[in-house]
This record gives sequence, C-alpha cells and structure tokens, in this order.
Amino acid sequence: MSTAPDLESLVEQPFELLQELERRSRVAIAGVGTGSIADEWVGIGFRIGEEQFVASRDQVREVLMLPETMTRVPGAKRWMLGIANLRGHLLPLIDLKMLLGSGRTSMRRMTRVISVNHRDIPAGLVVDEVQGFRRFMDSEYTDQWPQTAVRCDRYISGAYQRGQDNWPIFGLYDLLESSSFLQAAAE
Repeated sequence: MSTAPDLESLVEQPFELLQELERRSRVAIAGVGTGSIADEWVGIGFRIGEEQFVASRDQVREVLMLPETMTRVPGAKRWMLGIANLRGHLLPLIDLKMLLGSGRTSMRRMTRVISVNHRDIPAGLVVDEVQGFRRFMDSEYTDQWPQTAVRCDRYISGAYQRGQDNWPIFGLYDLLESSSFLQAAAE
C-alpha cells in the first residue's frame, strides 16, 4: 500500500493537490482508517446560571449576540423580554432562566441568543453563555444525570458524560412545544 503524498510537495502541482485533497476528504467521510464518525453526536453547549447543557445541533438555527434594541410586548409574562428585528425577521426573545423559574439572566458580554430551528414556533432563547460545538461518542451517553438547579429536568432526555463533566441534553423543541411556553400572556 502506497503512502499518501505530503501536501507541501504538491504545492506546485495544483491539479494533483486538488486530487489528493478530494481523496483525503472521501477517506474522512467514509471513516476509513480513523474510526467511524457515525457513532458521534454533535450539539451546541450552553450555560444557564452555573450549569452547562447541550442541545442537538439540529435544533439550533444560529447563535446570536444579544440585540441592542428590542420591543417590549405589552401583556406578556416577564420572561418574554421582547421582540427583536434580526435581518428583517421578528424573533421573540425569551429569558430561559426566568422561564424555568430560576431568576433573571444577567445581561453580560457573554450573554447569547440561541435561535431555535423550529418550523412553527420562532424563538430566541437568552442564555448566559454559548460554549460552542460539543462532540460526543455514543459510548459517552447515559440516561442518568444529576438534578439541575435551574428546574429543567422535564426537558432533559439524557446526558453525555466525559470524565467529571456532565452535559445534560436539553430538548429545545420540548420546551417550545410545552404549555408553559405557549402561554406567554400575563395573567
């Protein structure tokens, strides 16, 4: 079996360089020689208060900075921060920590908005921090997790454990489709 050429040696041969890059990409996609990537789960890590969670990458449309301006919604519950115009689309902003009954999210430099990728319910969830992509192997999955301080156990569907770190899986769709979320009118 021949060894793969060094990419630096192909700098002066652009066509051969592209061929080698394509070959390496196909090998990586197939998982040949590096273990299969099929047993990998990818999510977005975020923090509510002092606790870390992870949401499925498929349930997150994008992560945004907290908008400078938002319009308050009269008659809405306190956890509905308002509506923001983001690139011409109106997005309701929800203080996730307050919705869960654990106090108000402090608006800091690290505060972010997770725009949920739900087909019918637009929502931007304000969280303390987004920690980026988190990749886990299927073998790191557990159906047990420590009780959360932010009272969101009904939206947790399992967890990934890596060493001492526990990453409960937060079901964003479960939250958006819950009756407590859909009843945003103040009483």
